[in-house]
Amino acid sequence: MSVDEKTVRRIATLARIGLSEAEVPALAKELNAIIGFVEQLSEVDTTGVKPFTSPVENKMRRREDVVNDGGYAQDVLANAPEKDDEYFAVPKVVD
Repeated sequence: MSVDEKTVRRIATLARIGLSEAEVPALAKELNAIIGFVEQLSEVDTTGVKPFTSPVENKMRRREDVVNDGGYAQDVLANAPEKDDEYFAVPKVVD
């Protein structure tokens, strides 16, 4: 796949990047080099290679999902400008 100057202009428009006409050929050349490199990577045989997110095997450390704090809503709401029961009262922002 190769990128021509028309495609570079279209990409620049979509990305909202201002390009002068002098910059278009150089950018087309750079994009073609990048695509060529990616095509080289796709030629690598990866059969038998497990996908991973890190080169080190990590187990997720998990904790039990329990409530260990709370129960003092009145203390939290003591300085609230407006409150409704045990909730902060805020002005409506959407009609």
